[in-house]
Amino acid sequence: MAGGSSTDKISRTLTPHLSQQAVVSLLTAVLFVGFAIFLPGFFTLSNIIGLLQSVATLGLLGLGMGVIVIARGIDLSMIATLAVPSAVVPNMVAQGYDIPVSFAAALALTVAFGALNGWLIAYAEMTALFATLATGLLLYGLSGVFFRIDVLPWPDALRGWSWLGRSSLLGLPMPVVFFVLATVGFFLLLNFTRFGRYVYPLGDNPQSAKVIGIPTRPLTVLLYILSALIGFFAGLVLAAVLNAMPVRVFASTMIYDVILVVVLGGIGLSGGRGGTMSVVVGTLMIGTLLNAMTLMDASFDVQNLIKGTLLLMAIILDSRLNPRNEETAQQGDI
Repeated sequence: MAGGSSTDKISRTLTPHLSQQAVVSLLTAVLFVGFAIFLPGFFTLSNIIGLLQSVATLGLLGLGMGVIVIARGIDLSMIATLAVPSAVVPNMVAQGYDIPVSFAAALALTVAFGALNGWLIAYAEMTALFATLATGLLLYGLSGVFFRIDVLPWPDALRGWSWLGRSSLLGLPMPVVFFVLATVGFFLLLNFTRFGRYVYPLGDNPQSAKVIGIPTRPLTVLLYILSALIGFFAGLVLAAVLNAMPVRVFASTMIYDVILVVVLGGIGLSGGRGGTMSVVVGTLMIGTLLNAMTLMDASFDVQNLIKGTLLLMAIILDSRLNPRNEETAQQGDI
């Protein structure tokens, strides 16, 4: 009886997310075919490549956020780690520091910031939502004090690093290649390593994970360091594409886009569910919609309205498919 009950529980847990991911995949395919038929200029090679490149950075961030959400957390400081450490590099290089020293300083800042987030959440037991909101504002505020400008140009000394955003491999822009490689890397991490096998129990039930011997606090710190590193790398790619690092991107709606692709693809906010393909599906759907709206010359406000509506619908769907019960709503909530 107990074995059958456990099997039924696992089946009920997995089926909704498979269904949500499948539904979003089907809807994305329908939208793509519809736009290809009825929207002039959509179904061209240059536009498809442009579509993929436009959401590659968002996809990278989505992978980092996805792992955090699977562990029943959230990282609202992710855009700060995208903007600030990647701005440290051109700022220090422009002041005459060696490139390795500049990268090392930015990397040290990223790791320290991720560790701070993890410590506040795991050891100080702050709610992830408020901890990362506060630290993100803190990091962005420090950037204003030290940089004093909103856009830091990519100096000529870093021209050799422009391949991060401007070169291509087999016809695909490097940001897209990085997204593909990161997707494979995160898939292997979550499915074939002890680290990944610990993430799901941590998100499903933190108390039970602790009882069975999973080092939940160090794991949480590592997760937020990983999230910060993904943000830093995505920022370097974005800076190479734009030939500058606009630190003011922190004040944009980008963090909502990241959460949207994660939840829309089927990663449950209650933790312990979802995977890399959820992020890929959500990213492709949002990329298809944004690209089509751009071709239709839809205003920025209209785009935000549609994205906000989709995010609300995705959260409602998630709450229906993955309701929090007394067991799953005790500790570690977002």
